[in-house]
Amino acid sequence: MTLDSTPTVLIVPGLRDHVAEHWQTRLERTLPKAVSVAPLEHDKLSRAARVAALDAAVARIDGPVILVAHSAGVMITVHWAQQHRRKIHGALLAAPADLEQPLPAGYPDIDTLAENGWHPVPRRRLPFPSIVGASRNDPLARFERVTDMAYDWGSRLVDLGEVGHLNPAAGFGEWPMAKTLIQQLI
Repeated sequence: MTLDSTPTVLIVPGLRDHVAEHWQTRLERTLPKAVSVAPLEHDKLSRAARVAALDAAVARIDGPVILVAHSAGVMITVHWAQQHRRKIHGALLAAPADLEQPLPAGYPDIDTLAENGWHPVPRRRLPFPSIVGASRNDPLARFERVTDMAYDWGSRLVDLGEVGHLNPAAGFGEWPMAKTLIQQLI
């Protein structure tokens, strides 16, 4: 792949949008061709609004795209992939949140997520290559559930070990493995 055809990395954050010390935010600052889905001003819990924001961000990119999603951003990505057929070079899907199961305190409850269109989680094969990074002790998703999702999506599963939810609360600001996994998609 030539420099001109190097994919643009499109960051798809989770429900908490952009956190300054999050590995996605830091990653975006270090890559020459990286942009992020803009945070929503309204309808922050609306799956449809989040999917529309992702679609608008993809439409603004000229050339190949690699999606880098985390947590609920993974669910945004898989919902988007079921509705749109834009060409995507690949996707890194890190620490998917299992929005069909109750989440810890401080997150939306299962009924609120259902009312906002997050259920069911799509399980069809994704139309692009993907890597799912799964944590063995993620408080937002059991490893076995993420393994099943990865299989259904046709994704390569990478066992990240015990990394919690792969966020600042779990000790991750930098996550060097993200660049390695993105390079594997390129």
